[in-house]
Amino acid sequence: MYMYITVSEEDRIARYDMDGSSGALRHVGDIRTAARPAPLAADPRRKFLYVACRDANIISGYAIGEGGDLAHIGDIGVETDPCYLATDRSGRFLLSAYYEGGRCAVHAIGDDGAPTTPPVEWLATAKGAHSMQTDPTNRFAFVPHISGGNGPNAIFQFRFDADSGRIAPNSPARVTPDAELGPRHFCFHPDKPILYFSDEQGCSVTAYNLDVERGTLTAFQTISTLPPGYDGRNSCSQIQITPSGSFLYAPNRGHNTIACFSVDADSGSLTAIGHAPGEAVPRAFSIDPSGSFLYAAGLDTGRLAAYRIADDGALTPMHTYEVGRGPMWVLII
Repeated sequence: MYMYITVSEEDRIARYDMDGSSGALRHVGDIRTAARPAPLAADPRRKFLYVACRDANIISGYAIGEGGDLAHIGDIGVETDPCYLATDRSGRFLLSAYYEGGRCAVHAIGDDGAPTTPPVEWLATAKGAHSMQTDPTNRFAFVPHISGGNGPNAIFQFRFDADSGRIAPNSPARVTPDAELGPRHFCFHPDKPILYFSDEQGCSVTAYNLDVERGTLTAFQTISTLPPGYDGRNSCSQIQITPSGSFLYAPNRGHNTIACFSVDADSGSLTAIGHAPGEAVPRAFSIDPSGSFLYAAGLDTGRLAAYRIADDGALTPMHTYEVGRGPMWVLII
């Protein structure tokens, strides 16, 4: 397995070999990028890697070779800085969200794996657009908007045409939480029609049932990522669920922990099971494909903390790695 980390203040992607048995990492090289690389995404076949460079307004594509080597295959320019990337479920289209620009976009991917321009869609949504993914059927897409910075505190719902890459507002066009939660990132349960959103301002995770025919969301649980009694500054960032669907994790930026949850096998409801101490401002993290290890990078410390995921979902610290200034994304292939 291979790990890629965008080191935003050093304009590079750091590449690591990962031992699947022990979880140990070995730094094997770096790839220079344009200014301030941040979000990463890989296609479903893990043949191509994409990175958005936020100060350069560029999205770059790379072919993933033997040993995880990256070969640059093309760049596209965009009008504002992309804060999130994902491919659709077929790997034919690259999706992106634009926090400051208040937009989402769809670019076709060429036969060589390179993103192409002009975009299929360059759609104005609202300020605070923070991520974008299609559902497992590849018929619907969701774009959460945080509430800080005059964002609308809503999840925009779209219908997605997997042949053309076009998107159109669903009905209803958005879901608005009852409180100022600020939905930011989300992940899908591997077996159930359920989505889990990290709430940046709410310091919580909200679970939504997905109507698989209509492509609409209905919230059924919101649970705090913080321990009782904590009243310091905090915000949530990314969110991931293990491949088994048994455990879910969401970092706290401020409390500087990883909030751990068990997932009910029947309902998909979450139960808090503790907090693992993390590096300062754990913005980016990733779970390995086996669900055995979790890695969380401290934006302020430039260090990556490695944990073993126990049978009960608890995180056991293993090792800390110096990765560089401003780690913004962690991706394991």
